[in-house]
Order: sequence, then C-alpha cells, then structure tokens
Amino acid sequence: MSISCEIIKDLLPLYHDGVCSNESKRLVEEHLTHCEGCKAELQAMDEFLPINNAEQNLKEANAIKNLSKKWKKGMFKSLLKGALFTLLSVIILLFVLYLFMDIRIN
Repeated sequence: MSISCEIIKDLLPLYHDGVCSNESKRLVEEHLTHCEGCKAELQAMDEFLPINNAEQNLKEANAIKNLSKKWKKGMFKSLLKGALFTLLSVIILLFVLYLFMDIRIN
C-alpha cells in the first residue's frame, strides 16, 4: 500500500514522539524504508526543535506583564471615576431634593 509523503509528514511528529497507533507506526516505518525525503525530515526532528529563542520569550513575557500592569491601573482608575461620579450624583440629587422638595435633614 502506497501512502503519500504528505500523509506520512502529518504522522511523523506523532511517530517521532511515540504516540501514534501501532498501525500508523507500521505504515510510517514501511514508508521510511523507501523514502529518503521523509527519512531526512524525521532526522531533522531530532536535530531541531521549533522552540523560540529564550530571549524572545522573556521579551514577550515582559511585554505581557507591562500590558497587564497598565490594564490593572486603568481598571483601578475606572473604578475610582465610577465611584466619584456616583458620589457626586447622589450629592447633587440630595441637594436638588433639599432645595426644591423642601426636605430637611434634622
């Protein structure tokens, strides 16, 4: 049974990690006996891991941390603005009631 290289390339990461089914493993091994391109791709998986540079990861983590700080600061400012607006609204309402409704606080 001839399996295309595209299918085998989809299975190679699973085969490499040892998590594919026995049938898939057998198909991949059979294909690798006669396909040098797929064999080379499997060997490349041993040599190169597609993990980003640690320095880049730290930069991204710091950027996210700074963004989180700004977001939290913005949320706190919004909370304070909302509380102040509510307090002023209540004071104005009480003042209007005091002036026009002749409600006196004893």
